[in-house]
Amino acid sequence: MVEVSHGYPYFLQEWGSEVWNIAEASPIPLAAVEMATPRVIAGLDANFFKVRFDRLTPLEQKYLRAMAELGAGPYKTGEIAAALGVVATRVAPTRAQLIRKGMVWSQRHGETAFTVPLFDQFMKRQMPVLETHQPRPR
Repeated sequence: MVEVSHGYPYFLQEWGSEVWNIAEASPIPLAAVEMATPRVIAGLDANFFKVRFDRLTPLEQKYLRAMAELGAGPYKTGEIAAALGVVATRVAPTRAQLIRKGMVWSQRHGETAFTVPLFDQFMKRQMPVLETHQPRPR
């Protein structure tokens, strides 16, 4: 459970609850964790990730989807912008908004990472196709 939850405390609780309900006896077998995983992911998608996703602007959603496209992270700011088809300065305000909203963080200058594990996988399920950003002329 630690591995599939990436050790994130809330996710561990969700897996633990579901595994506890599935397991017929103690010790709990690995098969119970494997059976619980799709249910836990579906629950996290609906009740944890989607709630956060729905508070984002379309450009913020695209930015996070571009991050997910690059793998597990952390990501270089320029690589995220390139995945969106723009230069980094075009999406710097979007990155700043996502940091303020607690969706991403920056451990080092020029790097960005999701604040919670598994969000990259959710983004790929939520937005299967990465759309580049087409800035509107001013």
